[in-house]
Amino acid sequence: MPTTPATVAPTADVDARATLGAGTRVWHLAQVREDAVVGRDCIVGRGAYIGPGTVVGDRCKIQNHALVYEPAVLEDGVFVGPAVVFTNDHYPRAVTPEGALKSADDWHAVGVTVRTGASVGARAVCVAPVTVGRWALVAAGSVVIADVPDFALVAGVPARRIRWVGHAGEPLEATGTEGVWRCPATGAEYVETDGTLRPRDEG
Repeated sequence: MPTTPATVAPTADVDARATLGAGTRVWHLAQVREDAVVGRDCIVGRGAYIGPGTVVGDRCKIQNHALVYEPAVLEDGVFVGPAVVFTNDHYPRAVTPEGALKSADDWHAVGVTVRTGASVGARAVCVAPVTVGRWALVAAGSVVIADVPDFALVAGVPARRIRWVGHAGEPLEATGTEGVWRCPATGAEYVETDGTLRPRDEG
């Protein structure tokens, strides 16, 4: 089967040193910086920013005006909602203690990691360095300052786990058996152990 090359809107700014996978679409006014790697079949929305050296997996959606600052890592199938921000500085300052304008050599960037299948809702902020676990869901407007477990639904400022979700993204329902949850969309079951969740068929 022939592959479809990446498509870049005329007003987008994709650095010549960036890599775009087959089938990826970069929309108007988006910017993909030098040495960024964007996988296959991704969507980079209008006005989105992907920083230098950022790694984006296959089949990701980065929606309009999302800011993905380096050195973020997004695994396959990640959804980043409109106007989401991934920070990259523990202690941001424009100037040094002496009052000089900071340069790239004056700070060490730290990144956000988003694992396979996870979603970050509109206008959420993830404060690096945090990891959003597999298939987790960050509610719109949340501020994430701690790692998010796999399959967790987190919300609030700061974000806290309020439910579990399955692969379909819908909140899981109790089955009546302690520690066992079921997805209302797919019927798949999940097992909770010591504050973590895994699909029952993972053993």
